[in-house]
Amino acid sequence: MKNRRLYGFAMVLTGAVCWGLSGTVAQHLFQNEGFSPGWMVTVRLILSGSLLLIGVSLLRKDKAVQGIWRDTGDRLRLLLFAILGMLAVQYTYFAAIAAGNAATATLLQYLGPALITVWLALSERRWPRAKETASVLLALIGTFLLVTGGRPDSLSISWAALLWGLGSAAALAFYTLYPVGLLKRWGSAAVVGWGMVIGGVGLSLIHPPWPSGGTWTPLNALFVLFVILFGTLIPFFLYLESLRYIRPTETSLLASAEPLTAAVAAVLWLKVPFGLPEWVGALCIIATVVLLSTGEKEKRKEGEDSAAGRKQTLQEG
Repeated sequence: MKNRRLYGFAMVLTGAVCWGLSGTVAQHLFQNEGFSPGWMVTVRLILSGSLLLIGVSLLRKDKAVQGIWRDTGDRLRLLLFAILGMLAVQYTYFAAIAAGNAATATLLQYLGPALITVWLALSERRWPRAKETASVLLALIGTFLLVTGGRPDSLSISWAALLWGLGSAAALAFYTLYPVGLLKRWGSAAVVGWGMVIGGVGLSLIHPPWPSGGTWTPLNALFVLFVILFGTLIPFFLYLESLRYIRPTETSLLASAEPLTAAVAAVLWLKVPFGLPEWVGALCIIATVVLLSTGEKEKRKEGEDSAAGRKQTLQEG
């Protein structure tokens, strides 16, 4: 039992580190090598989604890959999830990276759980519980420190980076809440796989996958491949498989390694300026996720479905 739990911990930590590093690699490609966020999202979604659907169809014989299209209502829900959920969370996240940096973009996206907490309290017409109130306050303090560097009279990032980052958090909240019914009926692989493909095909009408605009070298080709495979497909499988060995709350806690990885990698590799206020803000936002993950006891099945469906950014990312 102990070895199985360690195996689960190792899988989710590896996936979280891959997600965090992929954002930093994407920042390098956008800001130093001329690749565009739109092109990257198109290629990433189409390739990752196609490989995911092919993999589960051949290896797992998953009938949900075809079955999800038989119900008219689910078809419409899937299309809505693909555009307003999958595509929106991916594009806003990469746009935030291009306008700012991977560390800030990842941390701002991690405000999503706080937004979910507020939305659930409003929709259920109740006052937030003590832990929920504390988590939202931590999120607000963390965001303030992150985007101002502790100086109220100025922003330490551009307005574009801030707005794209907040949009990414809102998209992540929708991405997490909306497809719960789809995930229960069809499973995360079919829903996420088709969401990727539909979102990528839709974006290709605006950002075709062929003119990348970037500088192609063998190293940059490996970087692009890393963002596609190790930033999406492989972490998704690791995160999903970890749920067989550890509880969903534990996967959520360990997935907090993603923003920390992105911050450390951006500072050490890309020399992103990150002072003490930004680090304190980052810890406040990560503490928000930890606090919410250790809240009330959840229904296991619902927790597995919603956790498995996330980017965790895909981001996710």
